[in-house]
Amino acid sequence: MADTLSSPVVAVRRPLYRELYFQVLVAITLGVALGYFDAPLAEKMKPLGDGFIKLIRMMIGPIIFCTVVTGIAGMGDMKKVGRVGIKALLYFEVVTTFALIIGLVIVTIVQPGAGINADPNTLDAKSVAQYTTSSEHLTTTDFFLNIIPDQMANAFARGEVLQILLVAIMFGLALATYEKGKPVLDAFHYVSHILFKMLGFIMYVAPLGAFGAMAFTIGKFGIRTLQQLASLMVCFYATAILFVFIVLGSIARLYGFRIYKLLKYLKEELLIVLGTSTSEAALPSLMVKLEKLGCAKSVVGLVVPSGYSFNLDGTSIYLTIAALFIAQATNTHLSAAQEIQLLLVLMLTSKGAAAVAGGGFITLAATLASLHTVPVAGITLLLGVDRFMSQMRGLTNLTGNAVATIVVAKWENEFDSSKALLVQPGRAVEVPELIPNEE
Repeated sequence: MADTLSSPVVAVRRPLYRELYFQVLVAITLGVALGYFDAPLAEKMKPLGDGFIKLIRMMIGPIIFCTVVTGIAGMGDMKKVGRVGIKALLYFEVVTTFALIIGLVIVTIVQPGAGINADPNTLDAKSVAQYTTSSEHLTTTDFFLNIIPDQMANAFARGEVLQILLVAIMFGLALATYEKGKPVLDAFHYVSHILFKMLGFIMYVAPLGAFGAMAFTIGKFGIRTLQQLASLMVCFYATAILFVFIVLGSIARLYGFRIYKLLKYLKEELLIVLGTSTSEAALPSLMVKLEKLGCAKSVVGLVVPSGYSFNLDGTSIYLTIAALFIAQATNTHLSAAQEIQLLLVLMLTSKGAAAVAGGGFITLAATLASLHTVPVAGITLLLGVDRFMSQMRGLTNLTGNAVATIVVAKWENEFDSSKALLVQPGRAVEVPELIPNEE
């Protein structure tokens, strides 16, 4: 199968200092330095990171809606929409289950929590009360009911990705079946281009946002925290890296592209995730990049937003490792049957990790509370390093969703290899160039 991300093209490069990825990398470095040398000042940089993330979240709803509507209405095939959705969900379930199993195997072998000997009765349960309280209401039924907004406008006001996706799919299907809907579809195309222009403007302040978020993280939690739970950090990072390059790399190779080429192409998005500790910050630009790479608009619009709730590979690995780390740290013995039960419950609860703020902790609390085998209070052991682990969770989640989108596009014969040749990692891709061409 042809390697669509490896054919040579003529490099057209700008000066390095003008590259977005270089600016973000420098900003992250400066943020780490400020957090290390002047923690009080670094903590005051938090609004810079929060402001950038809010700007991105402001764009997520409209971009998802316009992308899905124009993709589905332009496709005009109802059966194809359902087929893409089913294939995406099937892929999500298989790959995230694989991620859970890998996490289970690695943490069982490495035993990062062994020797900590934490007493569950002395752990400060109050510090995680916000997560345990929220987890009491995190049921499968509530999760699916939450996909349906009370009011259509509420989906956009609250920024609920799955709710927006549901409204967009229904609107797109209705528009596709409306014989006089062409002017409306054209209007959405124009609005979509304007939104992408706005996104381009926002991306210019990405270095500032990455600097503020990273400075706050280091200043608030400190590098010393990493030393205390170094074995857990190494275990999780190593597992996530192995998953990306071995599991996702194998999938990529099977479908004719190289994982490292894809990572290089998405370097700006990956660095933004690294700086802000959330993959949500790169969601809109990821959709644009994948469409520019050759994935059909309809596939990108369906797979990426749903993947942010159902295809959280990094979160799945984290949940398994975190749960067993707590068991090891509190000297809670789990039988093989109990570990399998934990894995099965995580297969369900991990799908709701992105549905609420602090989703990783809330999902972990809900899982432990439902099993009554591992003390829920043990998640206090993770508070200090969770912010650092969220960076790798986000990087893995973003990579997993990029691979999933390309795979589903290839399944549907909706991947244009000629576009992929034009956006080789060897070429500089300016922010304005992320805007799709007029049709």
